Amino acid sequence: MRTRSVVALLGSTALLAGCGGPGGETAPSVPPLVSISTTPTQTPTPSETPSTPPTSKVADTLCVRMDQTLVQTTLGVPVVQIQPKPAPAEFGFPTYDVCQLGLSTSPTGPVLRVGTSVMPATPADLAAARKAYDATKGEPAKPVTVGQGGFGTSRFVVFLLDGKLRKVSGPVATLAKYAVLAKEVAQQADGLPEPGPLITRPECERATPAAAKVMGTEAAIRRDGQTDLGDIVCGWITKTRVLYSTARRVADAEAVIAPTRKAATSLSIPLGDEGYVDTATGRTLIRIGTSKIVELVPLPAGTADKDDMVKFALATSSLYR
Repeated sequence: MRTRSVVALLGSTALLAGCGGPGGETAPSVPPLVSISTTPTQTPTPSETPSTPPTSKVADTLCVRMDQTLVQTTLGVPVVQIQPKPAPAEFGFPTYDVCQLGLSTSPTGPVLRVGTSVMPATPADLAAARKAYDATKGEPAKPVTVGQGGFGTSRFVVFLLDGKLRKVSGPVATLAKYAVLAKEVAQQADGLPEPGPLITRPECERATPAAAKVMGTEAAIRRDGQTDLGDIVCGWITKTRVLYSTARRVADAEAVIAPTRKAATSLSIPLGDEGYVDTATGRTLIRIGTSKIVELVPLPAGTADKDDMVKFALATSSLYR
């Protein structure tokens, strides 16, 4: 395994006034959501993280272990920089724990994301991941010979290794280049510290009972975190269900939410400046001011009751004021 020195980078809705849900029940009294500026606020440190390194070190991740020169020459980028701040999980089937390598000197430039599935995986899970990707009808995926097998495109490779799915993804290149990076990931994965099942933040705890109601069971895995702009991310995961809440900053929140506002399956709910539950999928969008969109997403789509999603939105309201 290659050894290289790593220099740590230093530095550092809610909602609702009480209202009746779709079922007519009276919602609990909560402070009203107000529009906010785009300046993020500081939030408490997570109660548990995959690794708690000393301030002079970066946590041991696949991104730290990878050959940065190989990444730079393979992708033809000007620079490769380790991003020591933990990245939020990539929620879906599978859900991945993620680290990132910056591929430019700009803090908003392209990144290489390297993920490891939070759940154990088998060849059947790899096949299911391939089927789910094919259903998106994006760029056709092709087989890749890495680990115990995988598939990929010009933007990513997913493969199975030692009972976990691994994913390397980033800007458009070629399948051959991502196969090279996937092989590097496979070489560096041995002995990597295993994150604990419960990575939680105290801000998310009040929503856990409501999340269990939406999912029909308590979560086996928790993945809470924080976006680069300081917004909380909460995630509840089982083998068959995922539920998460997050927020993103946009140039024009009203334009972003407009298609949802007009959709035939949208149910208006009095959250934030405006909010909607998609009665077909359960996905909930809330606009706060002109630049913030809150997203509450149950997976698979269509498995969550709309009334339970409204209660879940109430429970997460204080996170996105």
